[in-house]
Amino acid sequence: MNYEEEQSNELEALDSIYYGELEILGANPKKFTIPIKSEEFEPETNNGLGCRLEFTYTPKYPDDPVLVTIEDEENFREGDKDRLMEFLQEQIKDNLGTVVVFTLVSAAQEWLNVQWDQIKVDREEHAAKKLIEEEEAERKRFEGTRVTVETFLCWKEKFNEETGINKKRAIAEKEGKKLTGKELFMTDKTLFNSDLKFLEEGETVKVDESLFQNLDDLDLDDDDDDDPDYNPGDSDSA
Repeated sequence: MNYEEEQSNELEALDSIYYGELEILGANPKKFTIPIKSEEFEPETNNGLGCRLEFTYTPKYPDDPVLVTIEDEENFREGDKDRLMEFLQEQIKDNLGTVVVFTLVSAAQEWLNVQWDQIKVDREEHAAKKLIEEEEAERKRFEGTRVTVETFLCWKEKFNEETGINKKRAIAEKEGKKLTGKELFMTDKTLFNSDLKFLEEGETVKVDESLFQNLDDLDLDDDDDDDPDYNPGDSDSA
């Protein structure tokens, strides 16, 4: 076989196929490069994949393998360069004894298309997962804190302190008189707005109604029935 002639004929055919893209890098040995890209490739953006395949003819090519390297890869993920090189070496091995550069370029372009399709799928899945996580975080933010007996008693104590009920109760007990919750509210009209104050300042609370099906379990020491003079009919007349 006349290797020099075989190589020259292939290079001439390649220059015709990839006119304006194929670039000669050396004459002895013959060395040239051909750019390849996936669909939707846009230079210097995150769209598509691209690189250059650099070929060097060995003295007895095509009976001996052509040398190929991958240069200037764009948007390749970690490991993509090695995987593409492994794929090209398999193609060279399978086609040993025949001119193979056109086959390698075509196979590499198809490989990039497959990888780019997978990247798009991965990006869409990542975006969907991120959206779900953001929606879940937003839902939890509005859901608030679930009420338990402990959190209710803690809230009640804070409520009594900030609305002045504890202070009024202490004064009343010091004077020998125990006021009911209703009486404490009636002595200070500003307490009527206390609920609004807590709604403006506090976090939205989701109440577990099952915790309050039996109110006898809670020791609420300011209930009206602590007042010996309490009459259930008073609430209606009030």
